[in-house]
Parts: sequence; C-alpha cells; structure tokens
Amino acid sequence: MADKGRREFLTLLGGAAASWPLAARAQQAALPTVGYLSLFSQEGGAIGVAGLRKGLGESGYVVGRNVDLEFRWAESKADALPALAADLVRRQVAVIVASTPPAARAAKVATATIPIVFVMGEDPVKEGVVASLNRPGGNVTGFSDFGNQLAGKRLGLLHDTLPKAETFAFLVNPSNPNAEPDTKVMQAAASARGLHLEVLAADTERDLETAFARMAQLRVGAVLVNVDIFFVGRREQIAALAARHALPAIYERREFPAAGGLMSYGPDRAGSSRQAGLYVGRILKGEKPADLPVQQSTKFDLVINLKTAKTLGLEIPPGVLAIADEVIE
Repeated sequence: MADKGRREFLTLLGGAAASWPLAARAQQAALPTVGYLSLFSQEGGAIGVAGLRKGLGESGYVVGRNVDLEFRWAESKADALPALAADLVRRQVAVIVASTPPAARAAKVATATIPIVFVMGEDPVKEGVVASLNRPGGNVTGFSDFGNQLAGKRLGLLHDTLPKAETFAFLVNPSNPNAEPDTKVMQAAASARGLHLEVLAADTERDLETAFARMAQLRVGAVLVNVDIFFVGRREQIAALAARHALPAIYERREFPAAGGLMSYGPDRAGSSRQAGLYVGRILKGEKPADLPVQQSTKFDLVINLKTAKTLGLEIPPGVLAIADEVIE
C-alpha cells in the first residue's frame, strides 16, 4: 500500500474509532425511558420496583440495555406528586408507572398522551383513574389488588387465631381517605361475627404511643392496623408498641411481621408490579393503554411470625398455620 493510501486508511480508521463512543452515547440516550412515580420512599417501594424489573425482563426489556428507569419518590408527601409527575412529562418518558392512587391521579392530570400504568390497592374506577375495568379508555390502565377490601378477611384470620377474644382495635390514619370507608367495612365484619370494635386514630408518632396505650386500657384482645403508608414507614415502632402492650396484631404488608409484627395478610405486591412491567413492555412494543383492560390480583399472602407468637404466648391454630404462605421463625 502506498504511503498516501496508508495515511488515508489510518486517518479514516482513527476517525471511525473516535466516533464510536459518541455513537454509543447517542444510542444510550435514545433508549426509551420508563418513569416511576410513587407516593412511597425508595425503601418502601423496593418490592414494587423489583417486580416491575422482572416484568420488563420477561417482556425483553433489561434496564440499562434497551430501556431506562427514572424514579420520582414523594416520600409520603402527596402534595409533592403533581410536580414530580410534571417533571417526568417534561422528561418526555415513554411510559409512566404510577404506584398508589394519588400518584396515578397526579400522572393523569399531568398528561393525556403519555401512557400510564398504575398499581394500586383501591378500586381505580371509584378513584376516578379509569372509566371502567374492561374499557379503561384514554391513556391509563393498570393493576389493582383491591387490598383495602380485605379488612374483613384480616379480622377473620385474627379471630380464628384468638377465638376467645371479643373486643378488637382498628387503627386508622385519619388523614388517609381510606379511613372512613375501611372503618365501615371493618365494623360490618365485626358485627357479623358478634364482635366489638374499637376504632383508634393516629397520624403522628406520638399519636401511635397514645393509641396503643388506649388499647391496653380498653383491654382489647388484638389489633388490626389499616393500610396506610405512614404506618408502613413506622412499622418497627408499631411492632414494638404491640409487643410492649402484649397485643397480637395483623397488618396488610409482609414488612410488618418481618419487623416483628405477628402476621400479615395482603396482596402479592411484587406479582402486581411484575404484571405492570409486562403491560409496560406491551405498550413499548406499540399497544395502547385503552386496549389493555385493568387487571385484578388473585394472589394474597398470609405471613406469620412464629417467634413473635411465642413471645406473646400464643399458639397459632393448626388451621391458620396450614394456610400460611410464609412462616418467619
């Protein structure tokens, strides 16, 4: 090869090599981005994120390879959600995954064009997120586990564990819109079983101390802790208070028995988020949210902490233990 030809070849080769990093960065920047909007903190949303990643992976999307994830955590501050949702819209994400009804509503207000896939425990029709379950319409669809409708089932499980108990406490967060409707459901469930229900409210750490002290004064047999993000964030304090006052308690999320609570019964949140990931994958491939019906969870998990039961001097009945999905020893 002549010197001139060799120089031209090396120049061309060097120019191509120099352009490769730029091309790689351009390709990386061009990846579709999924925005994740949550009322929770990063810690509180960890299970949901893991499920979402799994669903995306099953759809052929691996974070960092052919899709990106951007998170916006409201840290239990619902009034922060509109600005966080608007930020994702400005970012021009391809899809928004909204965890909890407030996040879904904020995303829906922020955009009528970017697809939204929600994961929530409430009825999305009653929450005003979709027109119907079969035909959600617009740019919104998702998954609901209707976890707030399991209050009666939790009472039944707790009563089966403590068949001699006649009075139960129901702890609610008065700042949560679910407090009133869930109280009515629980009161009806208690009445059907011939049980007495004491309703106590707390939305601060001091209120929690007061509420559990009041439960002890009322000599309740056990306590049901309602679904609430504030309670989730204070799960260690609540479990410790229940232990201090020797009160068996049932919760909605596995994090509570993992923190020392007695038992939990609730939806498989990782499974719901996995399904949301599958929906996101379908949308990224061209399907429209309006054509994807809202799905309902069918799997619910009972978790029992036997160490806590022993500390409380409780023997879990064989019938209850037999249906447990997980036992912590």
